[in-house]
Amino acid sequence: MASGHRAQWKGFLRFGEVSCGVALYTAASTSERITFNTINAKTGNRVNRVFIDSETEERVEREAQTKGFEIDNGQYIIIDPEEVAATIPESNKTLEVQAFISSSEIDDIFFDKPYYLTPDKMNADAFVALREAMKNSEVVAIARAVLFRRVRTVLIRPHGKGLIATTLNYDYEVRSSKKAFEEMPKLKIEGEMLDLAKHIISTKRGEFDPATFDDRYEAALAELVKAKLEGKALPKPKKVEISKPNDLLAALRESAGLLKAGTVADNKPKRTAANANKGAGRERAARGVASKAASSGAAPRRKAS
Repeated sequence: MASGHRAQWKGFLRFGEVSCGVALYTAASTSERITFNTINAKTGNRVNRVFIDSETEERVEREAQTKGFEIDNGQYIIIDPEEVAATIPESNKTLEVQAFISSSEIDDIFFDKPYYLTPDKMNADAFVALREAMKNSEVVAIARAVLFRRVRTVLIRPHGKGLIATTLNYDYEVRSSKKAFEEMPKLKIEGEMLDLAKHIISTKRGEFDPATFDDRYEAALAELVKAKLEGKALPKPKKVEISKPNDLLAALRESAGLLKAGTVADNKPKRTAANANKGAGRERAARGVASKAASSGAAPRRKAS
């Protein structure tokens, strides 16, 4: 893995009687997002978090804190942190493959967090053999290991030169869709309405390109910080246009008509130069804010807490 990335877990991947050393690296992270500290508006100093007794309102120091499980309103069973630690399952540092299955058998609602799974240099041959065999067989692997204090089920699938290991949500964590959709009316859509909807879909077919995803909130934050640092007028928020209620069939006809007339010439998502530079532009703005803050007297000085 590239320098600067630290492995979240190191151990062994075992399938059958074969094992190889592997490491897990975080594949998705929010660490690049702009974050703020809570500041005392009067002094400009950073605010520290303290714990207060809910009844006496007195400060509770760390050494006086313990764990508790609420059994009734305001009634708790006290559990010592060491007792909690004793429940953590013992780990043999092994990601044990339980079965190989078709990827279509996994509902992605169970997907939790993805990790890059890489081999160590000594066992690369076994790792590559597994990767290629999974590709050729068009299967994914279900494995289990003690990860981050819990026994986790992991979905392993080929990805480029390596593997992706995605932790899966427990069954009790995934809410049933039956309850979410229980009030859905039973409707049968056919005829012109269905044909128009299908036509719009066919005209707007595209390709998945995450480079076109625009984090407008993050970009707006970067602009706000930059404007404050440079003493410029704050950027004005754009007016949000609220869609008006309309007749579904009329809206479908209008959409299909616009598309047929060529008003939307090419609806296939493309990574334009503007889109390609949006993420880079925000990163440059954020870095620029940080560098200017280090050298500009206009930036408020933050005291160490």
